[in-house]
Amino acid sequence: MDKGLLVVISGPSGAGKGTIYRNVIERAGMQRSVSVTTRAPRPGEVDGVDYFFKTEEQYQQMIAAGEFLETAAVYNNFYGTPKAPVFENIDNGRDVLFEVDVHGARSIKRKYPDAVAVFVMTPDFEVLEKRLRGRGTETEKSIRTRLGSAKNELSKYDLFDYIVFNDDIDEATESVLEIINAERCRVKNNIGTIKNLLK
Repeated sequence: MDKGLLVVISGPSGAGKGTIYRNVIERAGMQRSVSVTTRAPRPGEVDGVDYFFKTEEQYQQMIAAGEFLETAAVYNNFYGTPKAPVFENIDNGRDVLFEVDVHGARSIKRKYPDAVAVFVMTPDFEVLEKRLRGRGTETEKSIRTRLGSAKNELSKYDLFDYIVFNDDIDEATESVLEIINAERCRVKNNIGTIKNLLK
């Protein structure tokens, strides 16, 4: 390929996108996007590996300088994806994988239209509710809120290039890997190589 892929995995809470993300990172040898955050490091977290830890003032300076592909406020902290390391990887032929919410996916697609966006969803909302309840960590109110959010997120389907229905985590992971492989084989992603062969 002439450049690396930028692949976005999104979907509602409980759909399994985090597990698929970790599986794909492990199996496809992709680069993990490292976010910037204003929250304090947790025990064992390493700056530049788990997150880039910044003060709120530093974070706001990065926003003002247009350094983010996407940024969001979550529970009184900020999280964002810095553009420079992502584009450096892509320009050097390395694929980068993101796990972001729908808002983040929209922002990335706006700034990098060639991003491959994959929405992960359960086969139906009953399965999603069962998974949320199965966590044992959600209140009834939280479950209702998350299910409502899931319907709203799914309604933004036109932001995405692919949808993977996660009924079985291994099959869903395979589907995402197949999407990545197909994108790597697209003619538009191999023009430079093709032209070199034609010389």
